Formats: sequence, structure tokens, C-alpha cells
Amino acid sequence: MRTQLYIDGKWVDGNATMPVYDPSDGSVIAEVATAGEVEVEAALEAAHRAFPAWAKTAPRVRSEMLRKAFEIMTAESDQIATLISRENGKVFADAKGEVAYAAEFFRWFAEEAVRTPGDFRKSPSGDKRILVTHQPIGVSLLITPWNYPAGMATRKIGPALAAGCTVILKPAGETPLTALAIVDILERAGVPKGVVNVILPKPVGTIISKMLHDPRVKNLSFTGSTEVGRVLLHEAADQVIRCSMELGGNAPVLVFDDADVTKAVEGIMVAKMRNGGAACTAANRIYVQRPIAEKLTAELTKAMEALHMGAPLEAGMNLGASVSIKERDKIAGLVDMAVSQGGLVRTGGKVPAGAGAFYPATVLTVASDNEILKNEVFGPVAPIVIFDTDEEGIALANNTDFGLISYVFSGELGRSIRIAEAMESGMVAINRGVISDPAAPFGGMKQSGLGREGGFDGIHEFLETKYIGVEI
Repeated sequence: MRTQLYIDGKWVDGNATMPVYDPSDGSVIAEVATAGEVEVEAALEAAHRAFPAWAKTAPRVRSEMLRKAFEIMTAESDQIATLISRENGKVFADAKGEVAYAAEFFRWFAEEAVRTPGDFRKSPSGDKRILVTHQPIGVSLLITPWNYPAGMATRKIGPALAAGCTVILKPAGETPLTALAIVDILERAGVPKGVVNVILPKPVGTIISKMLHDPRVKNLSFTGSTEVGRVLLHEAADQVIRCSMELGGNAPVLVFDDADVTKAVEGIMVAKMRNGGAACTAANRIYVQRPIAEKLTAELTKAMEALHMGAPLEAGMNLGASVSIKERDKIAGLVDMAVSQGGLVRTGGKVPAGAGAFYPATVLTVASDNEILKNEVFGPVAPIVIFDTDEEGIALANNTDFGLISYVFSGELGRSIRIAEAMESGMVAINRGVISDPAAPFGGMKQSGLGREGGFDGIHEFLETKYIGVEI
């Protein structure tokens, strides 16, 4: 288990340490090093110094390193998944799924590294040739959240390294061990010193602000809350730093009266309960057309009641702990508020006795104006609202400042496509509960973010487009 900072190809002690907790019982897993201004400056200088050589490294060489990282990560998936479960609280099956997903970003961008397109053509006036090329943007600051400590790290590191950028990774303080394990893999895969650096700055806000005002930093890739994203955008504006932002979500599910209820419940369970509900893509507001509303509510309640909640590494568990007591209490507070406003608890809804940051799988039926629908519930809570017409359902689904993903369940493909096109979200899942894929562009509209990660688009977040006019 790595617990030091990784700067300029070396594992180093920081200016202090901080504890990492197991949220299922509150025990301390490890003490990890934190970074003060001296360590942050060392990381900045290392990334800046390593950039020219890494940018000139042949794409095939960068590709082979990422491919090797994929192979190591896949071979060591059980160990990494165990680490994720311990520091994050998610059950082992979810953690294994995350590791497989995370490793795929190394494989996908190993392939993209050698396929960055360019353009060469004659200008319409015929007076020159238009040459368009792409160059790595430079030192990139990557900030990742606690809910997918492996997947969010590789989704940024993979395209950055493929493009030829050097990076400084700042993982979440709740889950730094997974990020450190991934960087250990990259070191073993042959990534040169200075290309990847990991810091855990304290105090966070002050040091991140200073980094975003440092002319050596050219790019910011952030995944986290919209509130923090807004602050970072303001900070980045002074140096006009390129920003890609994957921010909050408030994902609606629309279940229409011609949907297969059983399949819809299966899809909702995946969309809602994957990662224990702690996902920006999690189904957060479930709108069901009146003719099938009671049947779907009953089946979903039964499915939620069948889940086994407990220690994430215990056999047979499929609902683990929240990442912290603070996060668990936030979930409980939102449910209590919903009930105070007339929401009806169908199952769950009470903090269990005993240690650990646990909250049960919960189903609520609420009115369309209940306050819980305005909040991103980062946990196992499914509020259900009844609607009548297609137009009403669409209006309810789009009644949010967020637009990351929407889910549509209908038995008619044409109807599904029409609804999907009306959704104000960057992604739409039709008749399935998960569509995230390293080969597809991930990102949202409105206040859910800027830019895309994954797919053909992902590498371009780390590239500058350069036009060269050629006299011939």
C-alpha cells in the first residue's frame, strides 16, 4: 500500500500526514502524506520540466506504456478492488466493476494515442494549403472525486498521457490510496519521471488557487460538484486556463405506460444502486406514467428490500457504506426533509443502529414539487413521482439546472427516440440502466459541465489545435 506522495518519479514524504478511514467501521486504514507549498512546487517543476521530452515521445511509445498499465491493472484487479472497498465503502462487486471500467481507459487511450487526426487540404481560394495539427496543451492539473477513485483517475490520466501532456493528480482526501496504487502501476509500466505526479495539498483551496495562477499550468480537468466547479472556473479565468468540467447531475428516469415494468425495474436498480447510488449518473428522480405507477413502485420496493446491506468485503453484500458519516447524514437529512413535506416511505428511510456510515435502500413516493427532487442524492434513495402525459413527463424531467444523463423506458423505439431528443442532457439511456463506456463521449449540458471525457473526444481535451497556412 503506497502512502507517500509521488513527485518527479520518486515516492516522497510530505509536510504531514492525514488518516484514511474505512467508512464501514470508522477504523483508520493508513496515514498518507500531505503536500505543502514545497511539495507542490516540486510537483509543478517536475511536470513542467518533463513536458517537452514527453510531448516529443513517439505516440507508439506512449501507447505501449498505457497498454502495459492496462495489463497490470487487469492482473491486479482483486487487490485494487479490495483497496477501493476499504477506503470508499462500496461492495466488492461494485469495486471490481470499477477496476475493469477504469483499466479500459488505459486500453482505449493506448489506441487513441496513435490515431489523433489531422487535416491537409487546399484552401477554397487556391492560394495556400491548410494544414491542421494537434499538439499537447501542457501541464494538466487533474482533480478527482471519492466516488470512483480508480475510474475518475484513469479517465483523466489516460487521455492526458496519450496526448503527450504531463499531469499533477490531486485525488479526493477520502480515497487517496486507490490513486496512489494506480500511479504505482504507471511507474511499473515505464512512464518517465515527472510525467505523472500525485499530491494531497493542505490547505486544499489555497494551494489549488495558487496552482491555477501559476503560468506553468495550462489545463484543468475536474470532476466534482457544480459548486466547487464554479469556484475553480473563476480561479482559472485569471490565467485563461483551459477547463474541462464533469460536474453534478440530477438524473431523471422516465417510465412510460408501454414499458416492460420488470425490465424497467431491472434498469432502474442498476441506474440507481450501482455504487450504492453515489454516482453523478445515478437515477435521482423517477417519473412513472400513471397507468403503471403502482405496479412499478411495488416491484421496485420489493427489489430494494431484497438488497443485503453490510460490510463491503463481506460475502453476499450488495449495498455497502457511504464514504463517511457526514455523507450518510446528508442522505438521511434529505429523506427526512422529503417526509416532512408529505413524502411516503415505501421501504427504508431510517438510519440503522450500530457503527459505520450505512443507509438502507429507500423508496419514496413524493409530489412533483418535493424539495428532494432538487437535490442530487448521492445515496440509495429512489423518489418516485407520477405523471400523466408525455409532455408533462418531459417537462418534469427537464426542470433542473443539471443535464448530465437521462433514462427512458418505453416499449416503442420511435417514442423512445423522440423523448431522448427532447431530453436536456448530454447522454440518454434507452431501456437500460448504464451506458458509460470508455469508447463513448461522457459529459453533460447546462450546469453539469463542460467538455467530454472518453471516446474520440476525450483526448482532445488535452490537445491544442494548430492551423498552419502553407505557401505552395
